[in-house]
Amino acid sequence: MNKVRILGVDTSLRSSGVAVIEVSGQKMRALAYGRIQNKPSLPHTGCLAAIHQEIDKLITEFSPDEAAIEGAFFAKNAKTAMILGQARGVVLAACALRSLPVYEYSPRSIKQATVGAGAATKEQVAKMVMRLLGLAEQSQEDAADALAAAICHAHQRGLPEALRSKPV
Repeated sequence: MNKVRILGVDTSLRSSGVAVIEVSGQKMRALAYGRIQNKPSLPHTGCLAAIHQEIDKLITEFSPDEAAIEGAFFAKNAKTAMILGQARGVVLAACALRSLPVYEYSPRSIKQATVGAGAATKEQVAKMVMRLLGLAEQSQEDAADALAAAICHAHQRGLPEALRSKPV
């Protein structure tokens, strides 16, 4: 049975969730998860560099086959949207430099694939991630979101080719 490793990322400038899961048939397990925490005093460029470095370290250590990232949402504040776009761009570039295909999913799709309801709360997502991966304790919110993105992609991989998401 083929094993597939998926890097999941929930991007933010100050606290990005990251995770790597391994999928073998219907079984999924978490290999690593956490968050990239940037101090409020760190300039944006420093945050972007830290995100790139941490994503690159995860790719080096775990050799994922694919990556799943939460898609951009519509922010009411243009500045917030621009900052999120910069952080997402750094993640996409880190993956591209390592020839790692990236798949993008809306927050609603991730919740639907993980919990079964597109309007699920962060608490519901974290609890279901814990159950699906057999974790001993509930993961931190950003890490749970990254795990959920990876789980969403794992479910997508099981769909017929015509229905699967395409890399961005």
